[in-house]
Amino acid sequence: MILQKEIEHFLEEDLREDDVSCTLVGNENVRAVIFVKEDCVVSGLEIASAILEYMKISYVLKKKPGEKAKAGDVLYELNGDSVSILRVERLVLNFLSHLSGIAANTRDYVQIAADAAAAAGIHAPKIAATRKTTPGIRKFEKKAVLDGGGDPHRQSLSDTVMIKDNHIEIMGLENAFKEAKRQTSFTKKIEIEADTKEQAVLAAELGADIILLDNMTPDQIRDVIALLEQKNLRNRVILEASGGIRKENLKEYAATGANVISLSAVTNDADWIDVGLDIVK
Repeated sequence: MILQKEIEHFLEEDLREDDVSCTLVGNENVRAVIFVKEDCVVSGLEIASAILEYMKISYVLKKKPGEKAKAGDVLYELNGDSVSILRVERLVLNFLSHLSGIAANTRDYVQIAADAAAAAGIHAPKIAATRKTTPGIRKFEKKAVLDGGGDPHRQSLSDTVMIKDNHIEIMGLENAFKEAKRQTSFTKKIEIEADTKEQAVLAAELGADIILLDNMTPDQIRDVIALLEQKNLRNRVILEASGGIRKENLKEYAATGANVISLSAVTNDADWIDVGLDIVK
């Protein structure tokens, strides 16, 4: 859901009373196209469309979220008054450029992981985004990850109870888990961050739903999996690998047998896609 107040907040940065740059053209009905200048995976259409609708600009959408686009492909055909189109141009293009970049980057990660897992003869891990997102537009960045074939992970702290190193430092792992269990609804999963194989085994024995293998090497992750299998605990938990994972070492992690690989690089390392808007005479 995109709220009207969100759109107005985004527009507020650009729209002021003394806007000469847009109003000098006069108010006339024009046609325009929004197009990509490089190959990408399309994302950001929901927020772009909401902005266009708010400004009463008619449009024909030519692509779908998650669809591949080639350089030169048109995303939108627009029809509306010239002032409104010029006023929303940069805002709409910024969202499309940023979010399509995240979707394209995520698609790369998903493909690399799938290829590596197939070569190892195992199921491909999910590629998940972390909460290291841009404040104020997390839901749009997470949607872009979905458009790229990834998993959004937690949208907020309320989605899953995560017991991290600082919780363990303050309370101890067992106490933290017991308290989380006491306070948490049966509908929510509990995840425990483990820095060592001993912590991972204890988390599984306690009954954690997910174990985050934090900053472990691929070999350490394999050791954890082997130990959990020996104790008949492997099938009880989802194993999530995270920390220091990039495209350069993704193949190694994807071949370990972890169920999920979570990383901030899908959002934070994504290049912006070059997107343009041209008035059509």
